[in-house]
Amino acid sequence: MVDVIGYRREAPGTQPAHLFPGYASTVKRAPSQSLIKIPHTLTEVTGPLFGHDRIGPNDADLTKQGKGEPIGERMILSGRVLDEDGKPVPDTLVELWQCNSAGRYHHPVDQHNAPLDPNFTGAGRIVTNGKGEYRFVTIRPGEYPWRNHYNAWRPAHIHLSLFGPAYVTRLVTQMYFPGDPLLPLDPIFNSVADAVARDRLISSFDIETTIPEQALGYKFDIVLRGRAATPMVD
Repeated sequence: MVDVIGYRREAPGTQPAHLFPGYASTVKRAPSQSLIKIPHTLTEVTGPLFGHDRIGPNDADLTKQGKGEPIGERMILSGRVLDEDGKPVPDTLVELWQCNSAGRYHHPVDQHNAPLDPNFTGAGRIVTNGKGEYRFVTIRPGEYPWRNHYNAWRPAHIHLSLFGPAYVTRLVTQMYFPGDPLLPLDPIFNSVADAVARDRLISSFDIETTIPEQALGYKFDIVLRGRAATPMVD
């Protein structure tokens, strides 16, 4: 008999509510009944397999994936992936996707009339090193309008997906930029009720990772589970 030790549950208010009326699409997709918490078994606390292709040399540098330089402000996004006890999580896949500097995704569903950048796909991935560290070179994303309500705009943000060491450490979240005036108006960001947890979605400017005359650096640590977990925002 295998002794299964479960992960700590998140504190109330530190994760977005399934139903948040200000975020209009949750009204249609939120469960109509209370969720049932299933006890952790060996299936939940063991790791998934991921990926079909090897990580390429430019997968983590989104400025080198095209035939030329993408348009926009270059930036470095780096940080650590941690478990619920603050220990680094090595060898875990981190995937990134974002819009370009004009606020448009490289995807056929996005029909916003902002220009596409032929040299920017907006997608990257990397595996954390032995210290749980990751690092992307990319372009700062632009803000864009969305039809949640009249004159609604999304703050600049980057989507991140992580697998972690177990099925229940699967995390999809969004990273925001410090000082963005759109944050107080964004229902997705504000769907996290706890203010301290909400602030964990905001990166911090980092002069140490800033490359002189090239790119500003931003730090964003990600905690996969527990009471200090990064909120799951998709």
